Amino acid sequence: MTLARPLLLLVDDDPHVREVVGRLAVESGFDVLSCADGRAALQQLHRQPVFALVDLCMPDVDGIEVLRSVRARVPSCEMVLMSGDGTIDAAVEAIKLGARDYLAKPLDFDRLRALLASVLEEAARRRSVLEAEGELARRLEFCGMVGRSPAMQQTFALIRRLAPHVRQVLICGETGTGKELAARALHALGPRRDRRFITVNCSAVVDTLFESELFGHVRGAFTGAVESKAGLFERADGATLFLDEIGELPLTAQAKLLRVLESGEIQRVGSAETRQVDVHVLAATNRNLRSEVGAGRFRMDLLYRLNAIQLDLPPLREHREDVPYLMAAFIRECNARFGKTLAGVTAGAERLLVNAHWEGNVRELKNVIERACILAEGDLITEGDLACLGSSGWVAAATVASQTRPEHAVPCRPPTPGRESHLSSIEREHIVRMLDRTGGNKKAAARLLGIDRRKLYRYLERHQLHVPARKTAPPQDDQPTFTVAACG
Repeated sequence: MTLARPLLLLVDDDPHVREVVGRLAVESGFDVLSCADGRAALQQLHRQPVFALVDLCMPDVDGIEVLRSVRARVPSCEMVLMSGDGTIDAAVEAIKLGARDYLAKPLDFDRLRALLASVLEEAARRRSVLEAEGELARRLEFCGMVGRSPAMQQTFALIRRLAPHVRQVLICGETGTGKELAARALHALGPRRDRRFITVNCSAVVDTLFESELFGHVRGAFTGAVESKAGLFERADGATLFLDEIGELPLTAQAKLLRVLESGEIQRVGSAETRQVDVHVLAATNRNLRSEVGAGRFRMDLLYRLNAIQLDLPPLREHREDVPYLMAAFIRECNARFGKTLAGVTAGAERLLVNAHWEGNVRELKNVIERACILAEGDLITEGDLACLGSSGWVAAATVASQTRPEHAVPCRPPTPGRESHLSSIEREHIVRMLDRTGGNKKAAARLLGIDRRKLYRYLERHQLHVPARKTAPPQDDQPTFTVAACG
């Protein structure tokens, strides 16, 4: 899969800066989207840049407002603020918005080259991780199903053990858990793999036609029966028949199905003649059939006959660790179908997808990924792509929540003479202050900073800060909770 070069958004009202920086970025390996003002930049965010270099002072829409919009609409984008007359307040605001650095004008081109190289390296590493997940998803695939979790591996192992021997299996699970895929796997690994696999959705057949569909009819058996017709059991003779949503089967048809399972004999509607068939019957349901028996809607003897072998498929919320691999598999599928070159999803989008409730299970996840792939305009599916899915209100709500960051008034000392005043030193000081405020609690500090804990660890590593484990006893009010030590 060939991916486009990473896109850099360059926003500056000085044409000379745009020309020089743009040329340098192209030489470094970026495609450059150059904008002369903030308003034009906001109209281009749908292009999903991976890096944004933004001037602070611009007419109409200033750099801080551009950074705020980039943060909201392209959360994975790295951001850098540039200015010839920046202030401490602007630098702190840029930190809160997640800016990576601050470049003073006139620009230090060696530093800019290093910055561009580091962003490219991180983008390449992120793609490498996503590609590795996709490759692992391919290796984890089992007859169309994907799962690395213990729950799914146990399911796959059980299917392998059952397939060579069983004639009848009841597959149970919520809607969207992959019951038909499990049935196809049982058929594909069984002795009849070279025979037909016939599927009938019991919820889609008109009640009055069930017997005719399953067992066939003779000419004149009922109004409209102008000729004799073989039923699904006759057509599946020597093969496999999958009865999906068997809980929808009418009681009259249930009695005849029980006879077929016990004796292998069928009788066409309107005929006194019986026929012998040899059919492997796989049935599936999302209902609790024992409750259906208690309510008088399902025959107890048929239930006992069907569930001699029962295969239970777990809902997706019980094996969330499989979501990244399922996403990779579905994205690969969509790339082939839609001619896309998506590498995966952003960290923020992955968090939303992993934490969603998934009432529709794997099928719902597949539909969400498919629609997001259609909407995505960059190399990665973002939180914004998920928020645009109108039928997935949970995604939109979660996206809004993830983009709502707590605001904190952060006092900041003015720089001392000779002290480095660019964003890196201010960023370091701000992180130390938040850690001090939370007593060394990295999770709470990350929340105050408006970032996730994983990103905080990267900042600690970048600034060579070491935070010891918190004390178990609560500190006194007048004592510091911890000490941040500089490494190296």
